[in-house]
Amino acid sequence: MVPGSIYSSDMDTLPTLWVLADTGPAPAYLSLADSSGVDTGGLAEFLRGFFGPIFLVIVSIVAIFFLFTREITRFMQFLILAIFIAIVFYVPSIIEVIAVALARAMGVNTTQ
Repeated sequence: MVPGSIYSSDMDTLPTLWVLADTGPAPAYLSLADSSGVDTGGLAEFLRGFFGPIFLVIVSIVAIFFLFTREITRFMQFLILAIFIAIVFYVPSIIEVIAVALARAMGVNTTQ
């Protein structure tokens, strides 16, 4: 093995990546990131709680506008789009469920 290299150079085997382990203290940038990082645990819930009512108010105003102008076709298009956006916004895990279902329908093995 060449000094400073992370690959073995035996001709009998394929190149193997050596695992490098540091037994010393963690570098300063890692310890700072771990100890003083911003806690984002409730960020998604906060954003849903903040933007959710705003989204519903905007959807309601636009829907009322389409109904009063008697544009039923545009109202239905807007309503379908608003329902789709609301589902993705309020139930974000639905994207993963749909992706796994589509993959299984196409015959892709999704077990981990």
